[in-house]
Parts: sequence; C-alpha cells; structure tokens
Amino acid sequence: MSNESTSLEQAQCQEPKVRARSGWTYRPDVDVVETAEGITLVADLPGADVSSIDVKYEQGTLTISASIPLRQDESTKYLVNEYGVGDYHRQFNIRQDIDASKIEANYVDGVLTVRLPKPEVAQPRKITVKAE
Repeated sequence: MSNESTSLEQAQCQEPKVRARSGWTYRPDVDVVETAEGITLVADLPGADVSSIDVKYEQGTLTISASIPLRQDESTKYLVNEYGVGDYHRQFNIRQDIDASKIEANYVDGVLTVRLPKPEVAQPRKITVKAE
C-alpha cells in the first residue's frame, strides 16, 4: 500500500512489541487491501482464542486486540522460552466512509480477517452510454 493515496493510517508506534505493566503487548503483522467494495484487513494473531479477540470500529478508528494466555503453569522452568505471552493490539484510522453496520470479522487458523465495506453511495459505478 503506497503512502501517497492510502485511506488508512496506523495510529500507533511501529515496534513489534512493547513492555506494558501487565506484560508484553505485540503489534500483529497485517495486510490491508482496498477494493471498490471496501477495505479488507488480515492480521496474524497466533495463539489467540476467538473469545479473547476484540474488534471495535468507532469514529473512524478500527481497533484490534486479543490476549494470549499462558501455555504452562507460572512455576514451569523453561529451558528455552521464545513463545510470546501477552496481548495483541493494533489501531488504524480509516480516512473514508465505511458502512459500520456491515463490518464483518472472521478468525480461522490464527488469522483474523476484517471486512469494512464502503457504503453504497461511495462505491464507483460505471455509467453505460447509449446511442440514439
């Protein structure tokens, strides 16, 4: 997505993870695609349970968050501990009209897909020219 004509702005820092009071907060990788019908955002949220995923759209801001539970008891002695535990958080400012009542989100195999449709009036339309 080019920076010249994007209809979406990231509203947070670019660090892959930051330390918060309650643990780590991770910035999930996303792909964002814009079509004539709307915007589709695909985010990697490995390890998240669907019940912990929260998707909100309010006043032009899309927020995605989820929690990653501990996989082992806190007393577990790790020999190697590379699996991240904490929260996912990502926020975007949408700079165009979206039909908020038709936003859909699906979570399959650790991947969250959010579809933000444009309202009918905002979609381009081809006009047929008739000859008389």
